[in-house]
Formats: sequence, structure tokens, C-alpha cells
Amino acid sequence: MSYTPDDHDPDLPRCGWVPPTDGFYCHYHDTEWGIPNYDSKSLFSKLIQDGMQAGLSWITILRKREEILRAFDGLDPDMIAHYTDDDRERLLADAGIIRSKLKINAAITNAQIYRKMRDEEGIDFSEYLWGFVGGKPIQNTWKEFKDAPVKSPESEALAKDLKKRGYKFTGPVIIYAFMQAVGMINDHAIDCHAYERCKNYEKP
Repeated sequence: MSYTPDDHDPDLPRCGWVPPTDGFYCHYHDTEWGIPNYDSKSLFSKLIQDGMQAGLSWITILRKREEILRAFDGLDPDMIAHYTDDDRERLLADAGIIRSKLKINAAITNAQIYRKMRDEEGIDFSEYLWGFVGGKPIQNTWKEFKDAPVKSPESEALAKDLKKRGYKFTGPVIIYAFMQAVGMINDHAIDCHAYERCKNYEKP
């Protein structure tokens, strides 16, 4: 997905974490963050991206995202699950991505678990994730984004289950950020222009 720095209105009311002069952040916030996502592979991709953010800022991942998608075959779990040691070495040598051995290995492990859940257990990843919020977004009403917590009972429950299944880089704080991003939790500030759109979003 391409982010054009000039493709945004700096005067729109947005959540406080979005620098109004940063087109990458504004575009991501306006067109993606908080919009409910029900596509299993897209949700897996976002889960890996949020795991890669551990210890870093989200803008670091956002600016590298196209390179990450290129290097990891679109973050397609069916492709990543079959990665070999040669792929690991290729990724570690790729200056365009986050060259963390732990995070690269985690992406491969997580893809293998995703496939196991789907192919051996008959679990749809989207239905699995959304089940932790009752199948519909949690609607919060924060006056300011900073009022939102960094984790919740739902993110703790999901993180615990993911860990039990063997997923890596899926602690409750990472998972809360993931749930915000994919619209499982509407944490836009109530005066943000995207709040009502996400609140009234209807599942396709």
C-alpha cells in the first residue's frame, strides 16, 4: 500500500497521536486504522507487522511496510510457512526491513501455526480473533486518545490464547494495539473525524 505524503488534509480533526504534517501517518489513520477488518490473511499480516513493531515506533514499520511486504511475499502465511534457512538468511541480509532474527523466526513460526489452525483444526483466523470481542467492535468514547489504555481484559485473553498456541511477539500490549488498528476496538477520540465512520461501519 502506497502512502503519499501530500495526500491528506492537515486540518481534519484527528487522534492526538497523528502528527498533522506527516502524510504517512495521516493517510494510515484516515484510511486504515480502526476500520474493522474481517479478512483472515490481512489480519495475519497486520499481526506480524505489529509484532515487528516491538521495541520500535509504529512509524518505523509504516515507512518500511512496502519493503516488508515485498521481502515476505506479501506477508502471506501460506508462503511464509514454507520458508527455509535460505529465506531466513535472505531476510537477515535485507536492509529494507527489520533485520531481527527473533522477529523473522517469529513470522515463520506464526505462519505455521496459522496454517495448522486452519488446515488441521478448521479454525477461521478472522472468526477466532473476533470471537474475543463477541464478533463486533468494542465502542469506546475517549475524549482524547491518550485516555485509552495500553491493554484490556480482551487483549490479555487473546494474548494468553495466542501464547498457548505458540504465537510469538503477541503480548497483551502488542495485541491491544493490533485490536485498535484492525477495528476490533474503536479507540478513535470522539472528536476525531474517523470516529463515527468506524462506529457505523457495517461488515461486508
